[in-house]
Amino acid sequence: MAYDKSTKGRFKITLNAPFMLAFTAVCLIATILNQITAGKSNEWLFMTYHSSLKQPLTYIRFFTHVFGHSGWAHFMGNASYLLLLGPMLEEKYGAGKLAGTFAITAAVTGILNYIFFPSVALCGASGIVFACIMLTSFTSFKEREIPITFILVAVIFIGGQIMDGLFTRDNISQLSHIIGGIVGGIVGYNLNRRS
Repeated sequence: MAYDKSTKGRFKITLNAPFMLAFTAVCLIATILNQITAGKSNEWLFMTYHSSLKQPLTYIRFFTHVFGHSGWAHFMGNASYLLLLGPMLEEKYGAGKLAGTFAITAAVTGILNYIFFPSVALCGASGIVFACIMLTSFTSFKEREIPITFILVAVIFIGGQIMDGLFTRDNISQLSHIIGGIVGGIVGYNLNRRS
């Protein structure tokens, strides 16, 4: 019996989560553009703020603001979570459902920020990260059961964001974290209940 000695003991790099890798790559490109243009690309396309509803880009930014990041630390924090949680979620739910969840999260956080915080500009994938965190807690969901991990994640992450929103003044949008977590929890429950 013959075998190929050239492949013995070698590792192969696999493309295990194409959607998450593509999403993270777009975030990386947007961050690089933001650095190169001294913030102009975020202002133009990768940040949502209270601009005129007569401008078509206002509606596009409701979705594209999740790609923009204020700097490298902001990008790396979100990318780390996305690349850690994303492959498992993409394998379980598929790229289409994950893309739908991301689009819903982006739209809801963008629109609510526009309505309730007219003086605040919003960018970054933090809401998406919180949606992923909540989706992850449903990976072992069974009908008519609520996983204790979901309860703990909701209390720790969402509760922490509510406390920060009430008592901390910083440039972090706790609203997008909370909304992302709520969207992730609702989507995770519905997807797993149907399956």
